Amino acid sequence: MLIGLCWHFGPIVAGFLLDQLFGDPHWLPHPVRGIGWLIDRMEGGLRRCFPSTERGLLWAGLVLAAAVPLLCWGASALVLVVCGWIHPWLAFGVESVMCYQILALKCLRDESMAVYRPIVKGDLPAARQAVSRIVGRDTQVLSMEGVTKAAVETVAENTSDGVIAPLLFLAVGGAPLGFFYKGVNTMDSMVGYRNERYLYFGRAAARLDDLCNWIPARLSAWMMILAAALLGLDGAGAARIWRRDCRNHPSPNSAHTEAACAGALGVQLAGDAWYFGHLHHKPTIGDPLRPVEAEDIPRANRLAFGTAVLSLGLLFLLGAAFVLV
Repeated sequence: MLIGLCWHFGPIVAGFLLDQLFGDPHWLPHPVRGIGWLIDRMEGGLRRCFPSTERGLLWAGLVLAAAVPLLCWGASALVLVVCGWIHPWLAFGVESVMCYQILALKCLRDESMAVYRPIVKGDLPAARQAVSRIVGRDTQVLSMEGVTKAAVETVAENTSDGVIAPLLFLAVGGAPLGFFYKGVNTMDSMVGYRNERYLYFGRAAARLDDLCNWIPARLSAWMMILAAALLGLDGAGAARIWRRDCRNHPSPNSAHTEAACAGALGVQLAGDAWYFGHLHHKPTIGDPLRPVEAEDIPRANRLAFGTAVLSLGLLFLLGAAFVLV
């Protein structure tokens, strides 16, 4: 049974290491682009098939929310079954690559450090341009502090849905369940908006994403608090701010890692932001014990890495305990 556990977790560990080595090269075809293409094509087809009424759009969105994750799961499971028929080691290698493509820790670090470099040079236009690639808010109005905060917030929030949540789904159901989650997450990022176009069509996708991230967001926060203590950051502050501010966001999940990160660093995150030319009033997260500074970006990345390693270790131990019981 322990051999089976190693066969199950081996591709996950290999995928994690591959992600740390190679990240997400732009020249390498990525399955998320394929998932995005699928969502885009299905959206067009469903909008033509269902009436453009509130009820019709809700049903169309429900079909999308059910079909995309199941197709992602089924396609990846079929590939692994075929590979397993050919040779078990081929299936192991292919699943390792799948796990690598599902994780995004190095990509998150690379993109946020691309914001860090112009900040330390004092190049605000370049910093705004770099941060615009990783956030959805209007960046042309951001000050240098605003750019820095946006980068730190992105690292904190995506530690959960870009790293820990995929690890959890991979640990439970291998690469197929990981791709199920990736389908949900990609779908939410494309249609899960509360605007005129997606208020009804994207509602099911947004609710499914909230459901899938409920446990991972809280696990990520707990692991981030532990990582903060082990890395010499303010673990007690991370726990205190998490308990106080973990609900300071319209999403039931997004503020958990932001709150833990803000407390660990001793800074204040979130607050008002501009989206599509409109100012959105949002609560703050954390206490402004000091101003946010450029070095908080690499600090947040170290915290994200520590959180990921601890989570991977915890999931393996839980798997081992389950096998031995």
